[in-house]
Amino acid sequence: MPIGPDGRLLWGFAAAFLIGALVGIEREKKKSRSEDLGIGGVRTFVLFSLSGAVAAWLAMRLESGWVFAVPLLGVAALTVAGYLAQARVKPRSLGLTTEVAALTVYLLGGACVAGHLETALALGVALSAILAYKRSLHDLVARLGADDIEAAVKLLVATFIVLPLLPREVIDPWGAIEPRSVWLLVILIAGLSLIGYVATRALGPERGAAVTGLAGGLVSSTAVTLTFARQSRDEGDESADALATGLLLAWGIMFVRIVVEVVVVHPPLVAPLLLPMGAMGLTTLALAAWFAHRSREQHHTPGGEILLSNPFSLTAAAKFALLFTVVLLAVKLAQIHFPGRGYYVVAAVAGLADVDPVTLSMATVVRDGGADTHTGVAAIVLAALTNTVVKCGMIVVLAGAGLRRRAVLATALLLLSGLAAVVLF
Repeated sequence: MPIGPDGRLLWGFAAAFLIGALVGIEREKKKSRSEDLGIGGVRTFVLFSLSGAVAAWLAMRLESGWVFAVPLLGVAALTVAGYLAQARVKPRSLGLTTEVAALTVYLLGGACVAGHLETALALGVALSAILAYKRSLHDLVARLGADDIEAAVKLLVATFIVLPLLPREVIDPWGAIEPRSVWLLVILIAGLSLIGYVATRALGPERGAAVTGLAGGLVSSTAVTLTFARQSRDEGDESADALATGLLLAWGIMFVRIVVEVVVVHPPLVAPLLLPMGAMGLTTLALAAWFAHRSREQHHTPGGEILLSNPFSLTAAAKFALLFTVVLLAVKLAQIHFPGRGYYVVAAVAGLADVDPVTLSMATVVRDGGADTHTGVAAIVLAALTNTVVKCGMIVVLAGAGLRRRAVLATALLLLSGLAAVVLF
């Protein structure tokens, strides 16, 4: 049954009530814990939100913005009075969080009946989460170093200042390089790596090899490979199963990254890519589960910390953009002079260094009609397998005998599963 204007209005008031209740409950709990005076609890915040909703409704009906602005000034006056009262009783424990939350709740209540119900609800939930997770947020900030903040600022600069300045048109005679698209994909890769870095930092220094490999693989599976290889030499064969578990999970993250990147660039390529990526991912997961089971039986869980630096810097972004541009140009030249098998040569060579440029380049080429789906999938799989062989080579050279045997076995099975999936496709 369609909801009429009155029905939508009632839903708006209900949403305003919910927002006020969510924030009010959290503030009530905080006030009872700290024995602060505050400016109110759950009832007060519900009234603030409903006041905003009623004021916005009347303002629209009467076509006067003052009807909404005057009560807002009243709410602001009440919050100032509450702040001054708190300052007299506890001058050393002052803060503006509750006062600002009250003003925000009033505005969100107005937004609920002004045609922005979903957005207001989402912001209301986010507001209550920010208030509730105060300690967790403070702990996260405490973990951040100056380099982390600097990297975050640089990422924002790259996204909101550099990106809009780049041209949308191709700049080379072959029509392969579009600076804005290249930089946008650089930001995508940096974002994925940054997520893994934040997760790794949030876990703290004491963590098992499996969790370390899973989180660290988002930042750099190569760094995980090198660290575990050196650690296996120090700890011997007794830690080989646990280290192999973390190593394979870090390698398996690569297949997830590939799918995510293709989803962003060319979603229709995801379905045919899922068979080889799924086959290699499941092989990796099965082997990791087997080694984890063996490690639990041995009651040995190494938790050495991987030294990961923040993955984003303008220099690193520029290097990746340059590598991505070279791969794009090589793929375009292969399309012109060596159609078909030329893609595989480029994928195999570029995959020795990094899978991401090959994945993004081939997804772009398939999207633009320069290659068929099978060629694109095969090239991406070839790059992933080449990169896996390179990391296995690092293990063979640097690791102890126990981890070396397990890595060689895993690499062989990954090669078989990946190639079989491509042939079947």
